[in-house]
Amino acid sequence: MDELKSIVAENINSLRTSSGLTQTELGEKLNYSDKTISKWERGEALPDAYVLKQLSEIFNVSVDYILSEHTEKEIKIKKPNKITKTLILTVVTVGICTLSLLIFALLMFFCNIKFWMIFAYTVPVLFLVALILNSVWKLDKINIFYISALLWSVLLAIYLTFLQHNLWLIFVLGIPSQVIIILSFLINRKK
Repeated sequence: MDELKSIVAENINSLRTSSGLTQTELGEKLNYSDKTISKWERGEALPDAYVLKQLSEIFNVSVDYILSEHTEKEIKIKKPNKITKTLILTVVTVGICTLSLLIFALLMFFCNIKFWMIFAYTVPVLFLVALILNSVWKLDKINIFYISALLWSVLLAIYLTFLQHNLWLIFVLGIPSQVIIILSFLINRKK
């Protein structure tokens, strides 16, 4: 039993640190205190089966992986670190902006159309991609900012598309939508 505690402790610690999470952040995801996480990582206690299943989902590994011995190299490969995530987000952002510029240039040169609105549509796409990547990486705390930015950028793109119709009232729709976003995150956090 002590050997199993030691293996689980080492795996939880390695997975948590390679994911860039603190004990407090992991505790919040599991609805446990950082002291409990610390006990697991010191091998003083074992998480129950439900928590092992939650850990496997958070770290994108199987429960068997948490219960088995591994080399340090195997554990570190599992999740990208913060620098890698930043680089991925930067490459994707630059790629989307480059694609928008390419579309603008092609329309201008071949169709003689100066469709500058392509850049207004690029902003919501950027926020949507950032939200998707953020969700894949399970960084749910800042999703509220990406969702809010997505909402307001979509409303702005619609407004700019129909600028001649003076649809400024469309921004009034953003207020109850923003309230719904905030309340949904508060409800989710209470769970």
